[in-house]
Amino acid sequence: MAKVIGKVIATEKNPSTIDDFYFWTKQDMVLNPFDVVKVSHLNDSTSFGVIEEISHITDTANFLTDYISNDFGDVSTTEYTNRVGMNYVKAKIIGNTENLYIPLINNSKVQLADANEVAKALGLENVKNPVTCGYLEMYSGQEEIVTLPVNMDSRFLIGPEGAHLNISGISGLAAKTSYAMFLLKSIQDKCIKKEFEEDNDVAFVLFNVKGKDLLAIDEPNDFESVEEKAAVLEMYKKLELSTEPFKNVKYYYPYQSSDMGNTYLSKDTFTTQQKLGKAKLFKYSYEDDKDNLDLLFASMDDPNQTMESIINYISNGQGNFSGIDDWEDFLDEINKHTKAGASGDKEIAVASWRKFSRIIKKSIYGNNLFGNVRNSKTETRIEDAIKHIKENEVHVIDIAKLNEDMQGFVFGDAIRTIYDLQLGQYSDDEDVNPPKKIVVFIDELNKYASQDTPKSSPILHQILDIAERGRSLGIVLFAAEQFRSAINSRVTGNCSTHAYGRTNAIEIAKTDYKYVPPVYKNMMTRLKQGEYIIQNPVFRSLLNIKFPKPIYKQYK
Repeated sequence: MAKVIGKVIATEKNPSTIDDFYFWTKQDMVLNPFDVVKVSHLNDSTSFGVIEEISHITDTANFLTDYISNDFGDVSTTEYTNRVGMNYVKAKIIGNTENLYIPLINNSKVQLADANEVAKALGLENVKNPVTCGYLEMYSGQEEIVTLPVNMDSRFLIGPEGAHLNISGISGLAAKTSYAMFLLKSIQDKCIKKEFEEDNDVAFVLFNVKGKDLLAIDEPNDFESVEEKAAVLEMYKKLELSTEPFKNVKYYYPYQSSDMGNTYLSKDTFTTQQKLGKAKLFKYSYEDDKDNLDLLFASMDDPNQTMESIINYISNGQGNFSGIDDWEDFLDEINKHTKAGASGDKEIAVASWRKFSRIIKKSIYGNNLFGNVRNSKTETRIEDAIKHIKENEVHVIDIAKLNEDMQGFVFGDAIRTIYDLQLGQYSDDEDVNPPKKIVVFIDELNKYASQDTPKSSPILHQILDIAERGRSLGIVLFAAEQFRSAINSRVTGNCSTHAYGRTNAIEIAKTDYKYVPPVYKNMMTRLKQGEYIIQNPVFRSLLNIKFPKPIYKQYK
């Protein structure tokens, strides 16, 4: 029989409602927010509640009374009669076995739930197309801790019912990248095993934005000890995930004039990857990439659209731009338009050409990334690489060592290519057979889609298109940032899944967290690494989940 821990209490000031109820329990009963309890209800039904707040009261009338009873503040005093005290708990109703939502009756017994009942209460049982997103540990203060895998219906994570994931949390402690990679690993495992009812063909495009974080995801992790390795592998097995790292991985590094890419990766590792045929250097050729020049202006406000006019002038081959075939000649032609009295479109002022020239030269002049592909075995364009992506492949694009403007340029180019690919723009090209879904992961989303990003930003337009229409095209955005409140609300508002890692008190005071119960918000300020609070339409409540360490190699 389940353990009885208290009884429902309904008072004049705190009645039971269809949404929540209170119950008393002993003051030495250890419970935690997010724990699930059950209460027998009318018509032989059972109601389930999730704990939100825990309070302790005594029969002391006020602070002064307690101070006086301790001999006017003598801390060494021992009370002859103990105060009458108890804990009372506020719980949110999350379900009833007979869909009966009449308020719970006073004095009804409150019990702990077993693993099956917890799964039923939270909507975690019989999940179709399950994607493992972590595990629960419940009743940590009791003799028997309930550990339960948490599965999410893939249709509500990568479509078609819902799509897009937003992960937030402060740098370092929140492990945003690790959690995103855990979910991506879970999706790839399921796709390779063909365990989804449909749409098993999913591919992944990841951007490495910090050091060497994602540059060895197809290699096994070097754990600190044999014991740690055994524990992590055992947890992966319990969660029914493979104990191998990512498969079918390709790496793309920015080209530079030396014999390796502009990357934080060591030369030996890069050479090994290249010999194995899984690494290439990427470039941008003038003939094929001049139409992406607008991406270099993504962070700049252009209220009069003067920069846009110049870009259109160049793209349409007006003036002498029609006969240009390399970046050097392009820069020379730009320079001519900065001279007083230069011929060209009379509606574009020379001052505008000079401003355009300054921005363009800062990115292109002396940058080896801009040049023609000379060896297709070792070099490629991002567009050419991504448009040939196949199911279950993982394409990692390294932009960590580039400056912010160039990071945005590469990211915008890749996103634009993925969008065009799923729209069928490359259907006539040879060996183009895109998967039904492409999941894109980018950290530091605030660089491209913050509340302060210029509305004219082409990268912002691409991200908004994906957030609002990407689900129907099979484009899914997994994005991470330190502060969720800084992100454009049209992006976060279209995400079906939200993961909250450790954050600070200033952040949780923002309106983005208005609907989160106070205790849960406070918990967000002290979450540990490997711990997240997640929200998804399928779950009946916010869940406090944990996830194991990455199975792939992590550089120290």
